[in-house]
Amino acid sequence: MASILLVEDDSVIRTTLTGVLAEHGHVVRSTSLGFQALREVTQYAPDAVVLDLGLPDLDGVDVLRMLRGISQVPVVVATARDDEAEIIRLLNTGADDYIVKPFSGGQLAARLSAVLRRSHPAQHQRDDAPDTGQIRVGGLQLDLDGHSAHLDGRELRLTRREFDLLTYLAQRANRVCSRRRILADVWRQPYVEDQTLDVHISSLRRKMGEKASQPRYLHTLRGVGIKLVTPT
Repeated sequence: MASILLVEDDSVIRTTLTGVLAEHGHVVRSTSLGFQALREVTQYAPDAVVLDLGLPDLDGVDVLRMLRGISQVPVVVATARDDEAEIIRLLNTGADDYIVKPFSGGQLAARLSAVLRRSHPAQHQRDDAPDTGQIRVGGLQLDLDGHSAHLDGRELRLTRREFDLLTYLAQRANRVCSRRRILADVWRQPYVEDQTLDVHISSLRRKMGEKASQPRYLHTLRGVGIKLVTPT
């Protein structure tokens, strides 16, 4: 059971989602206002937040930005737009995941379960992942304990999900990882579209200073999967 803060201005949707999440065993608090959401996070410290962007008092992206100034609580953003630029903007602002409207209550519950598992990674480490605090692949260095990444001495400012994905690939360096396996192991939920992985790989490439047409570390094998390689 987890405590969830639902931030949604539509009363019908708010009531419906509150009921669905309660059926999945969560304790739900809800509000329709961004300022109230910030107060709820500081006063009650929920385990996760579901944040709709269309709020009457504040822009949802501003709420997300302010949330990140006071808390590292996992945030799932509900958005009506699914274009890559919008998703990258949300992830870079601090969202842990997103869900595109319209969506079912079951899909939202699955997204929340996934971000809650990722917020306690030690409880869900896979047997085939090396248990080490430091990973090096060429000039890429990952500090799992400090949750930091550096490339050729330069810090990579990654979202939590980007760090999880890069760590997963680095732990299996020079091995091809199928898209299905990556989605299952990193996202750990049944409702994930391939586009989600593409968006995160694209963002990682941009932050690592490489292009899909000229990859150094992140190589996509069409129809097979993705491989993080040691540059020659």
